[in-house]
Amino acid sequence: MFRLRYTPLFLLAVLAAPPSPAEAPPNILILFADDLGYGDIGCYGSAIKTPNVDRLAAEGMRFTDFYAGHPNCSASRAALLTGRIAPRTGVYSYIPPDHGMHLPPDEITLARLLKNAGYATGLFGKWHLSALDGPSQPAPAAYGFDYTFCTRNNAEPSHRNPDNFYRNGEPLGVLEGYSCDLVAAEAIRWLEGRAPDAPPFLAYVAFHEPHQKIASPPDLVAEYRAAGHEHPEYAANIANLDRAIGRILDTLDHFGAAANTVVVFASDNGPWREGSQGPLRGKKSDVWEGGIRVPGVFRWPGHIPAGATSGEPAGVVDLLPTLCAITGVEPPADRRIDGTSLLPAFQGQPLQRQTPLFWFFYRTSPQIALRDGDWGIVGFIDDPVPQRTHWLAAEDMPFIKTAVPARFELYNLRQDIGQRHDLASSEPDRLEAMRRALLGLHREVVEEGDDWTEAIRGYTRP
Repeated sequence: MFRLRYTPLFLLAVLAAPPSPAEAPPNILILFADDLGYGDIGCYGSAIKTPNVDRLAAEGMRFTDFYAGHPNCSASRAALLTGRIAPRTGVYSYIPPDHGMHLPPDEITLARLLKNAGYATGLFGKWHLSALDGPSQPAPAAYGFDYTFCTRNNAEPSHRNPDNFYRNGEPLGVLEGYSCDLVAAEAIRWLEGRAPDAPPFLAYVAFHEPHQKIASPPDLVAEYRAAGHEHPEYAANIANLDRAIGRILDTLDHFGAAANTVVVFASDNGPWREGSQGPLRGKKSDVWEGGIRVPGVFRWPGHIPAGATSGEPAGVVDLLPTLCAITGVEPPADRRIDGTSLLPAFQGQPLQRQTPLFWFFYRTSPQIALRDGDWGIVGFIDDPVPQRTHWLAAEDMPFIKTAVPARFELYNLRQDIGQRHDLASSEPDRLEAMRRALLGLHREVVEEGDDWTEAIRGYTRP
């Protein structure tokens, strides 16, 4: 009765059949926010004005149960680009400057797959998976991106006048303006520079907003201060992000590309700001829902019903198999792909997953979470968590590789979005089935992930 729902690969292939070959291959636009909370967008109940993201939801599908790939930055981006559970790729946390951990170059990314299929590929904004200028790590071009305008990590010293952007590997110095405006303008220039008969494109637009340190236009700050918002600069930051998104969407409209472009909007993890997680428990760095459940919106005219809402659990780990199904590109067959195509959900059908949604973050408590259907289980390894650095240290690797959760809590996430009522004692059969699934998947993931002990031994953040 409580067996987890796995589906044979042949059935998944039937459910995720690509569009008719007669159709032109669609463009792909991924709009990825940084530290944006579940409760920060208008169509998810926020008082912050986000008319452009709300427009995407009105013209497409809004997922109520959409998930980041990890509760913090780098690892979530690894899950997005590979379709694999983040620690399986060897990215266990965020990557600080000059750190040895990075996305292994043998990981096959969405950009590499689409480039090999003839797509033009552009990266705009935050990269955060390897160095941009160091000989010891591959640059974004090695992962499949033709054109890059990006920072290694956050916009520095803040969103205003950042000084750490690179264009195709060359540092640009101080740029005047706000980060989201600069990123949007570069993406628009790239789109406008394409010939009418150019191949389809993948534009991965990874904004820095609203990650700290924030900076926002004074007119928007004044507007939200006058409205009595408790954090007017934060609200203005998201409103400015939405305006930048609007300019990109207007560009698609202007060139007649919107009708054949799949647009995805999501966030890399939950918010740093208390209150931005909406009704959810926890925030950034937690595997509680507040750290991993994020906005998720898809628009694909003619294929996704306008104004639709889906309660299917889904996440950024599903983007690679979904976009492969849409474009007719074969996903990698030589490795485990943990995500599943969302095409059935776009038509109101349930998803049948081969691998349940899963998260493991060694640095917080609980450390592990798994979702199957309406139910979520969390596992505690150490409680309280020993004091650790904010970055992955060599002494963390044995814990990552060997520690096993010993205590579990169980929640019906459909009925208890805030995870207030632990049902472990009243649902023993379900708890045991999910516990076994969690332990098996956890063991598999940590065995596959890289061991960075020697690469990071003695690391001290500059």
